[in-house]
Amino acid sequence: MKTTLATIAVLVMALSWTSEAVQVEENGLSFSLEGVIRLQELTESSGARQQSPRLRAGTGSVCADPMLPQEFLPLCRQRGASASLARLAMVPRDVCEICAFAACTGC
Repeated sequence: MKTTLATIAVLVMALSWTSEAVQVEENGLSFSLEGVIRLQELTESSGARQQSPRLRAGTGSVCADPMLPQEFLPLCRQRGASASLARLAMVPRDVCEICAFAACTGC
């Protein structure tokens, strides 16, 4: 019984470490899955996800948001940030689905 509980505890911990280790690469930069999820929440709350990526006016509103994780600031300073942020906002949230994308590592 104790061995079974210990095994389950180790598996749960390993799964949580794995999900935290997932990195999404975009435009030469690497972002945590948690950061990408927060970016998606910000774009959803501003209604930006409903627009076509080609029609977006710019990254000003997302990049100026104080709730944006600090790891995205270097991306906001790059040329083409709008397209990169749009691609990141389209990444599936489910860790099992995200492993199908070449931009994701640590799965």
